[in-house]
Amino acid sequence: MDKINKINNETMDNLKEDTATAETNPNEEINVPENDSNSEINKLEEMGKKLEEINDKYLRLYSDFENFRKRTSKEKMEMIQYASEETIKGLLTIVDDYERAIEDLNNQENIPQTSKEGILLVYNKLMNFLTQKGVKPLNAKGEKFDENLHEAVSQFPAQDESQKGLVIEELLKGYTMFDKVIRFSKVVVAI
Repeated sequence: MDKINKINNETMDNLKEDTATAETNPNEEINVPENDSNSEINKLEEMGKKLEEINDKYLRLYSDFENFRKRTSKEKMEMIQYASEETIKGLLTIVDDYERAIEDLNNQENIPQTSKEGILLVYNKLMNFLTQKGVKPLNAKGEKFDENLHEAVSQFPAQDESQKGLVIEELLKGYTMFDKVIRFSKVVVAI
């Protein structure tokens, strides 16, 4: 930019000198060397091209930075969202134990109703907490086997053709967290 200003200033100075000469001697013609004006025009064109290149580089750099900013922002949000994943995985074993205890309590006859209600209350609070954190159980029994959701522990012969490829028993319930599988369902598949 300084070079352009310098060239413009030199051109203006030359014009002022030629104008001053023309005013003192009106019959004398002004001689502008063609080589000087052509070289100045070439320099200006080169500077214009360099300016376009620099502007293009600036725009590309700006776009790269915006993409980087968006990507890191997304990664931060995912990190915050899934930060509790390991803790929740640990809580799922407790949920499994509660479900087994509830099933056992329902099979027992001589257990007071208040004990059953107390355990159900704690279980429901735990499940509500997990739901608030985006955790949902996977329903596997009777569904078509999907290796993205289920882990086949065993295979069992199908009783008829309609059962082939279906989950006939769920040994361990699977869970998702914000649509990401955090624990696969352990299942028995009919073949």
